[in-house]
Amino acid sequence: MPRKVALAAAACALGGAAWAALYPDRGALALLLAVLAALVAGVAWLEGTPSSVKDLTLVATLGGLAAAGRVLFAPIPGVQPVTVMAVAAGVALGPRRGLAVGALAALVSNFFLGQGPWTPWQMLAWGACGAAGGLARRALRGRVPFALFCFALGFAYGVPMDIWSWYFLGHTPSALAAVMAAGVAFNAAHAVGNLVIALAVGPELRRVLERHERRLRTEIAWA
Repeated sequence: MPRKVALAAAACALGGAAWAALYPDRGALALLLAVLAALVAGVAWLEGTPSSVKDLTLVATLGGLAAAGRVLFAPIPGVQPVTVMAVAAGVALGPRRGLAVGALAALVSNFFLGQGPWTPWQMLAWGACGAAGGLARRALRGRVPFALFCFALGFAYGVPMDIWSWYFLGHTPSALAAVMAAGVAFNAAHAVGNLVIALAVGPELRRVLERHERRLRTEIAWA
């Protein structure tokens, strides 16, 4: 059943995105619904695998820590430790839990920084960062590859956020160019912040999570 829900939600997300692309003047609501459908697909994907209370507690704890880090660094424009933590969770724990940590961090931190129509977009973007880290986990074992990956995601994260701003502020090509130009400084700060944080603590955070994962599996096996 979760797999069917995930496939149906993914189909709705694709349909909403197609409608928004074909009819940009009437596509804002369709695009927002597409993002929500994508989040539903992600939740259904997570529900499709067995998990334990300890596993869920770990994801909730990591999401809370990432959210706290984002709130702490909020005075510094563009610096977003959520990206590094979501990627580390994905590399250490797999793409499903990386997705959950990124999406949860966005939702929780916005209770302090402000909820709005941008929240689903941030959940989708950071969830995708965590899932991407899990899918590329074999290539991200070293400090430098991990840091460069997080650096690139600093710019990739800005793409859906720029699209959101464009749809809500105007649909013309000039408006898109203006939005993307205005976001360059923020995205660059995000990327550089990711690079510094990842170089400083990325592999250490990954190893801590991997040790916890091994301990959790051992406890489940003995149980």
